[in-house]
Amino acid sequence: MTERALVLLPTYNEKDNIEKISRQVIAIDPRIEVLIVDDNSPDGTGQIADRLSAENPRIKVLHRADKQGLGRAYVAGFHYGIEQKYDYIFEMDADFSHQPKYLTDHLKNIQTCDISLGSRYIKGGGVENWPKTRWAISYYANVYSRVVTGLPVRDATGGFKCFRRRVLESLDLDNIRSNGYSFQIEVSFRAWLHGFKIRETPIVFIEREAGHSKFSKKIIYEAVFMVLYLGIQSIPFRVKRLFGFGKK
Repeated sequence: MTERALVLLPTYNEKDNIEKISRQVIAIDPRIEVLIVDDNSPDGTGQIADRLSAENPRIKVLHRADKQGLGRAYVAGFHYGIEQKYDYIFEMDADFSHQPKYLTDHLKNIQTCDISLGSRYIKGGGVENWPKTRWAISYYANVYSRVVTGLPVRDATGGFKCFRRRVLESLDLDNIRSNGYSFQIEVSFRAWLHGFKIRETPIVFIEREAGHSKFSKKIIYEAVFMVLYLGIQSIPFRVKRLFGFGKK
């Protein structure tokens, strides 16, 4: 049986990007389908998504009543992917900051792990068109996350990921607390605690050219306190690993 992959594209006011990104994604590999999760965008993104879906059965649309945040959009998409029995489920931005060409690398990487994480902060990865302050906030946020939680990845805040379905099936998705960029940290952290293997693959992140960034101080504050919360949760797990408890 042919494997199936679902790329989730959460949208809010992405009319300038959604058609182009959707078409490029499905052109990468015949196994890939797209689910556009639109939060009732006032700019007409949802109507464009409906037209694309009518034209191509590999493009699906999930409409939500209002703007509920990135995390809730991904959770809704995860549930859809689980229910429809996709083998692999991707997170991906709809604004071309995540380049479709890296989907091929993810599909290759996922053959030897449970989560393929697109990383800006390993060899071969990087960021383009960011001011130094934005880069510093992102880079040191990842250092902070790694030190506090023990999560062994270089880019915990990265949002370009591929999951095996079994990973998402094992998580209590509706009880994930984060909704902003800390959502990325929390999902990877909880999967890591479950013993799933995460591998990073290098990507170059390109700042969006069309539309507006959702980055804000509120998102930063949420991430700071969520990492502390997760760090406290990780203490028993890290102590067991340190002293070899539970090893066979």
